[in-house]
Formats: sequence, structure tokens, C-alpha cells
Amino acid sequence: MQAEGQDILSVAQVRRVRAVLALGGVPRDEHADGVQQVRLRLVERLTKGVESPRDLGAWAVAVASNYAVDWHRSRSRQERVSERLRAMGEWRGAVPGPESELLTLAIAEGVDALPALQRQVVVLRFYADLTVPQMAEVLAVPVGTVKSRLHAAVRAMRVRLEADGLVGR
Repeated sequence: MQAEGQDILSVAQVRRVRAVLALGGVPRDEHADGVQQVRLRLVERLTKGVESPRDLGAWAVAVASNYAVDWHRSRSRQERVSERLRAMGEWRGAVPGPESELLTLAIAEGVDALPALQRQVVVLRFYADLTVPQMAEVLAVPVGTVKSRLHAAVRAMRVRLEADGLVGR
């Protein structure tokens, strides 16, 4: 392990990681997070008893490259969710204002009030934009279980919003 106060990555390795992130299209203000993720992965690896990579520089570059790919996937999901929300607002004829803010707050509170397993599938479906088979794989449960949890969660949210008078019956 490293002596206290000594970085687990050399200055040259950190520069290389930052270069990979830049080439991978990650914004400069996100580079510190990417470097930190590389360090974290290495520490996790070492604490699990797995030996240090033979070529730490190459390993760090590979992890940084994966971080860049994950960053783009996450951004793409966020954009798709934003597009869906905008489309829902246009479809419903909603204009930004107190009503839409109230609905947003009610939805957030409703999601928080769901049981953990239902909240999990709602977040994966509507915020992470995963399909039912993808959610089943991530959660390591059958597709039918995901469908059942999602159906129950949506029904509970609908009942809650109807009771609050925020959506029509």
C-alpha cells in the first residue's frame, strides 16, 4: 500500500487519465471526478485482496475510458428523460407555472413514499430509462417480477395523484 499522504497514482498517470477523459469528451470540470473514480477502483481492488495491476498506467487508462463511456451513457439517459418530460408537458398542454411545479413536487413525494422495491423499479424505468429486461438483469430478478413491481408502483402513484386532485380519473 501507499504511505500516508502519498497518492496511489503518479502525477504522470493522473495526467494520462485526464487526457483520456478529455479525448473521451468528458467536460473538463468532470475530470477530477474521473480521476477520483480511477483511484477508488484501484483501492477497491486492493482491499479485496486482488493484486495490483501489472501495468498500472494502462489499467488506469482503461478505467478512465470506461468512465468516459459511462458519463456519455448517463448524459444520454438524462436527455431522453428530459425529452419525455417536455413531450408530456406539451401533450398535456402544460405551461411552466404553479400547477406543473405542484405536480412535480407531488410526483417526487409519491416516489419517496413508495416501498423500496417499487421505488427502485420506478427510478430505473423512468429516470434511468432502462427497459424491463434491462431492469430484470440489473436487479437479478425475473422479468415478471419487474413488471409486477412496476405495475403496482404506477397504480399507487396514480391513486395518490388522483386523491390529491392533480390528475383526472
